[in-house]
Amino acid sequence: MLLCLDIGNSQMHAGVFDGDTLRLQFRKTTHPLGASDEFGVFFTSVLRENGLDPRAITQVALCSVVPAAVYPIRNACLKYFHHEPFVLQAGVKTGLRVRYRNPLEVGADRIAGAIAAAQRRPGGNLIVVDCGTATTFDVVTSSGDYLGGAILPGIGISVETLAGRTAKLPSVEIARPAAALGRSTVESIQAGVYHAHVGAIRHLVAELSREAFDGNRPFIVATGGFARLLLTENLFDEVVPELVLLGIKRAAELNPETAATPA
Repeated sequence: MLLCLDIGNSQMHAGVFDGDTLRLQFRKTTHPLGASDEFGVFFTSVLRENGLDPRAITQVALCSVVPAAVYPIRNACLKYFHHEPFVLQAGVKTGLRVRYRNPLEVGADRIAGAIAAAQRRPGGNLIVVDCGTATTFDVVTSSGDYLGGAILPGIGISVETLAGRTAKLPSVEIARPAAALGRSTVESIQAGVYHAHVGAIRHLVAELSREAFDGNRPFIVATGGFARLLLTENLFDEVVPELVLLGIKRAAELNPETAATPA
């Protein structure tokens, strides 16, 4: 079985694949990072609690946008699973041609999402929208070119910033508002954050489509914790919560000499 780890700024999203079947998904807050033994005990405990034998993990693959997390998690994988993890990073095979000016700058999670989207929709023009800590947009052409995209603050960060940088505005529940016209401070914040995000996604998808695809609408794939909050807005053609995990899995398959190296 393959353990895939998507290490994000706020959470680590993990999945266990048995062949092509995703047997288990679980999450852990990224901060505080903790030591390698804490990660190892956490991983093995979660697996056992869900009826999976940690000894059945024959491969580990990860992508991370938190550089400091890679070292302790790598050591945890070596000690508890006895495998060197495959790390999705610049220089590995992805099946894409990365056209970013500096490919080293592209977040590994963005590449993973693009890999999975291209695998699901081969030969199609794509925009991947990941609604997480940040909301990212990634453009992939039908010929497999990763062109780049856009990044804006996510819904959660927007709410946290309002509460943290103002004297009287409270932190509010992130929820779809009943109306755009808020009649309390809480309703006003919810309406502003939600509808601003909907508008930003619509506008950016339109502009990216115009610039990359001559205005022709590509297939829009969404993922990330806040994507389902926006389902009723008809922004996306498909929502795939496990998209990044699928991309990590595919990258590991494309790099068997790296992914299967034992400790």
